[in-house]
Amino acid sequence: MSGGPPGFLIGLTGMYCAGKNHVAAFLERRGLPVLELDRLGHEVINTEQEAILARFGTGILGAGGRIDRKLLGARVFGKPAELAVLEGIIHPAVNRLTEGWLEKNRGRSCVINAALLHRSAAFQRLDCIILVKAPVLIRLLRARRRDRLPWAALIKRFYSQRGFIPQYLRKTTDIYTVYNHGFSGDDTEKQVDAILSRIGIFQET
Repeated sequence: MSGGPPGFLIGLTGMYCAGKNHVAAFLERRGLPVLELDRLGHEVINTEQEAILARFGTGILGAGGRIDRKLLGARVFGKPAELAVLEGIIHPAVNRLTEGWLEKNRGRSCVINAALLHRSAAFQRLDCIILVKAPVLIRLLRARRRDRLPWAALIKRFYSQRGFIPQYLRKTTDIYTVYNHGFSGDDTEKQVDAILSRIGIFQET
């Protein structure tokens, strides 16, 4: 059973391949409900397929007749106007589902995990943010191993996140940094436990 301040809302984020999902899994093992906003976004792409196809055409469909996220991502990457249109379709639906999840977990301490946490409907209500960091070289190697993209595409994606951290430093909510160097998962988890202890969330044994 998890304890600590009731209804305490933690935001979890990190740059591309920093390891935030590893931290999210650990927080779940500590008894905290975790909402995966990125996964929710993937689900919404399916539920809003008709509207997305009407705007972007059938060239983004995969072999199974569903939208291929990689094709869709390539269509909007580096194109702010196109990206804004896509977000205008996806974000309202994600926000509605987020609000429903928060209502379901009312009174419980829980976590919202998102790459684009600052765009979540719940961003202004966060009680703190856990920001996961890792050295660029480690992130690059993880990305290459996981996504198998060409080096040039990976570097371009990394460059697109150059303004990622400053947008969180402007927020007055407490920000706790977890350094996920990749040498030991235990070290990362000890850092997370220290944060949970500091904010008064614990796991009873």
